[in-house]
Amino acid sequence: MAKTSKKTSADVGVDLGMADKQRKAIAEGLSVLLADTYTLYLKTHNFHWNVTGPQFNSLHLMFEGQYTALALAVDEIAERIRALAEPAPGSYSAYARLSTIKEADGLPPAEEMVRILADDQLAVVRTARAIFPLADEAGDEPTADLLTQRMQVHEKTAWMLRANLPV
Repeated sequence: MAKTSKKTSADVGVDLGMADKQRKAIAEGLSVLLADTYTLYLKTHNFHWNVTGPQFNSLHLMFEGQYTALALAVDEIAERIRALAEPAPGSYSAYARLSTIKEADGLPPAEEMVRILADDQLAVVRTARAIFPLADEAGDEPTADLLTQRMQVHEKTAWMLRANLPV
């Protein structure tokens, strides 16, 4: 999980109505979610740039919509970590260490790009779902709401990606 650095003056004495241990555990889980989301953003953007083949136009546009949504999600997740008075990871090395999503090897064919992204969307769902019990136990409704929204988006996106694959 994420290592926290020195607190800022804005973080000292923050009482959110949950134990520090709970708050830190939630922030650590959200740091993994942030890393997964950023890694998926980068991979989706890469596939958007490099997709080829008969489905080029539809996949190019679909990937663009997905990476745009992921860029907004990255900010939302990072800001929730900060609201919990913990530092949000923001480097490639931190994301590489934290993320459950792996980089793509080279540039796969379009159909494989779709399959990879669908699997990665579900990986983000699993990461979010793993944090949910921590938020629930702490009575952290804002984090639970964020996680619910992220799971809904990623489950729907995975379904839409899978719908592009042959049966």
